[in-house]
Amino acid sequence: MNPAATQLASSTEVPAHFQRFLAFDYGLKRTGVASGNRLSRSASPQSTIAAPGSEARLAQIALRLKEWEPDALVVGVPYHPDGAAHENTARALKFARQLRGRFGLKVFEVDERYSTTEAHALGAKDADAASACIILEQFLRSLP
Repeated sequence: MNPAATQLASSTEVPAHFQRFLAFDYGLKRTGVASGNRLSRSASPQSTIAAPGSEARLAQIALRLKEWEPDALVVGVPYHPDGAAHENTARALKFARQLRGRFGLKVFEVDERYSTTEAHALGAKDADAASACIILEQFLRSLP
């Protein structure tokens, strides 16, 4: 488990009534998606969104929100191994802001260092969805 992800999630107040979550592993070409719940502290990978452009991606996310009716969202935010931000860090944070603004849901940002590497190491067929699943499971395990 990524200790940085745990630290970030546990330092953020997550209301007890938030039970269902959708998580995203943001990418320019593909965005991995996972659904999960607080009770089981487990997540399931969902089909990856392969949508060109922000509006197409957000339209696909709107469909997922309607289907899953999550209480909140989780976005993986990538950092360099030393914790420094990079270009994709800013993109993921912008994506989180777009989700907040568009859908009015609470969005939790989680450090996602090594989630894609872990997904590949586990032999995932869809590394983006598996990475979103890893991000969400780390977040769920960090909750009280």
